[in-house]
Amino acid sequence: MDTLLIDTNIISFLLKGDSRIAFYEPHLKNKQLAISFMSVAELYQWAIIKNWGEKRIRLLECKLQEDYLVLPCDITTCQHWAKVRALCQSQGKPISTQDAWIAATALQFQLVLATHNPKDFIAIDDLALITAVDITHHQDFRMGRHFVTQFI
Repeated sequence: MDTLLIDTNIISFLLKGDSRIAFYEPHLKNKQLAISFMSVAELYQWAIIKNWGEKRIRLLECKLQEDYLVLPCDITTCQHWAKVRALCQSQGKPISTQDAWIAATALQFQLVLATHNPKDFIAIDDLALITAVDITHHQDFRMGRHFVTQFI
């Protein structure tokens, strides 16, 4: 079974039952869905900000453990993260710390990233994306340079 890394926004769509997940469902079927350790941290932050109780947080933890492969951070992830941040900085295209960790995870494990925010990742060489958002008009999009798996 192929593994697909999903961005925090995609797991959020899944957890909330957001209708935008319909764009991605054909690409999620029959895949091992993976999430970066960073997405897990973002989900915990969201739960704390929204004042979830312990019971609801435990339900989230069970869902994550049962349904997703959580990819950890190690020295190699850190090396990819540094390259991503340096690349984006050198191009004058800032990337958030969170998005850089997610990109680094995808690069380390050579996974396609499903995201609803492709503009956050478009400046990163060799990062394959699946998205429902058309980015062909984006100034940084060059099909020859960026391998974009599919516009849904």
